[in-house]
Amino acid sequence: MPVEVLKPHEQVIQKKVTQLEKMTMRWNAYTKPLLVDGATGTILDGHHRFEIAKRLGLQCLPCVVVDYLEDDSIALMLWPNSDREVITKQDVIDAGMSGDLMSPKTSRHLLSDDLPPISVPLSRLMAPAVGS
Repeated sequence: MPVEVLKPHEQVIQKKVTQLEKMTMRWNAYTKPLLVDGATGTILDGHHRFEIAKRLGLQCLPCVVVDYLEDDSIALMLWPNSDREVITKQDVIDAGMSGDLMSPKTSRHLLSDDLPPISVPLSRLMAPAVGS
């Protein structure tokens, strides 16, 4: 998906972005797709990978697109030590759409099927998304 259509709903931990960026450069590829709501472009999982893409000037990212609000196989939980007591899928979408980002590691999404391992070269991600 084009980077410019993706919308984060959480802040990131800069130290983690820097560490993951080093690994990404070593692999010269993205090895895990982002999980994204297809209707809104809200990033459900992959905020740190999104930040790396912006740092590197990538044009697109590998994503698994889901119907977040309707897909019951995607469970939403709070991370331990979150600053919230409850969270809903609508809260996540609202944060993504408004740009009023939640604290890092607030929402945790669990899938019935894990995201597939991938290897998409950084050189491919420098080009526009297919069909955009």
